[in-house]
Amino acid sequence: MSTLVLSQLFIYPIKSLGGISLTTSQVDERGLQYDRRWMLIDESGVFLTQRKLAEMALLQVNLAENGLVVTHKTKDLPPLHVPFETTSTRSLLVTVWDDICFAYIVSAEANAWFTQALGVDCRLVYMPDNSIRLIDPNYAKHNEKVSFSDGYPFLIIGQESLNDLNSRLEEPLPMNRFRPNFVFTGGAPYDEEHWKTFKIGNVLFYGTKPCGRCNVTTIDQDTAQASQEPLTTLSTYRKQEGKVMFGMNLIGLSTGEISLGDKIVVMEAATGSED
Repeated sequence: MSTLVLSQLFIYPIKSLGGISLTTSQVDERGLQYDRRWMLIDESGVFLTQRKLAEMALLQVNLAENGLVVTHKTKDLPPLHVPFETTSTRSLLVTVWDDICFAYIVSAEANAWFTQALGVDCRLVYMPDNSIRLIDPNYAKHNEKVSFSDGYPFLIIGQESLNDLNSRLEEPLPMNRFRPNFVFTGGAPYDEEHWKTFKIGNVLFYGTKPCGRCNVTTIDQDTAQASQEPLTTLSTYRKQEGKVMFGMNLIGLSTGEISLGDKIVVMEAATGSED
């Protein structure tokens, strides 16, 4: 078996907005540091994503010394600064899929900026540490918490999995269509779906279930234009129980720092055999 190496590392601080490529990150229980701790909601407190608002792809987030900086890739809008530490005391209940948890409204300034940027009334909220959202108990090990991610704290995809998909497409797609946290080189396509426990560097992870993909994968992250791919092609060979699978959802069994170049060591495969 070829050496498995962490080759790319991403966070998406504001759910469904542009991701940030990192060289190192801190692994926390809910996900990587800053990952999906912020989210846009509609007037009813329900989460917004590119599934309904493809233009969210055009909002790019970057890390600054004291917070996030959000810019629009095509509109001439001033950058928005979002502090890491919110001073807001305005809380409300927000909805992410079937979950309801509480969050803080970041600021009236942020609400106005995003409303102008997207052309719909929306608000920016932040998940504090005392807001509890649990992963699906059917896949939990120790009642793990999760941020505003769709369901799990981490997502991993092998570069060979994308290479295999791209070999079937007329036009190859970049990894950002799939919004992973971890990308690795080595191994065979879809190896990641067979890992139960494994380490990235010194941090232990557990593979819960393959990731069912939605129409966000069809949205060009640079233009917000949608197409039929890759779902059309993936559905011909990656369909399970009516869902298209690509990538593996994870929970963390320990915390710590990971960096590009870290070795990945599989400790237990899905069959229970030692790898």
